[in-house]
Amino acid sequence: MSTMTRNNYGRQTAREGKVAKTIEQQTKNVPSDWFLWAALGSIGLAAGLRAMDREEDSQFVGMWAPTLLILGMYNKLVKIHGSDPD
Repeated sequence: MSTMTRNNYGRQTAREGKVAKTIEQQTKNVPSDWFLWAALGSIGLAAGLRAMDREEDSQFVGMWAPTLLILGMYNKLVKIHGSDPD
């Protein structure tokens, strides 16, 4: 559960809870390029499945790419900004 604190400008800001901090600590240990390669791999696998006329499987695997790229962006933001400025 997050708590409210005041930042340097006197505005209230939410602090991250224990779960979010734990996830961020683990996430920042994963190299960012893993997410990019995983997304590219899912695109390649989807293309291969499509070539084998497995359309439903191709669509399912193809939908992994945006999720992996968003996770990669989250990973990068955690590395750059962290969670709370403690």
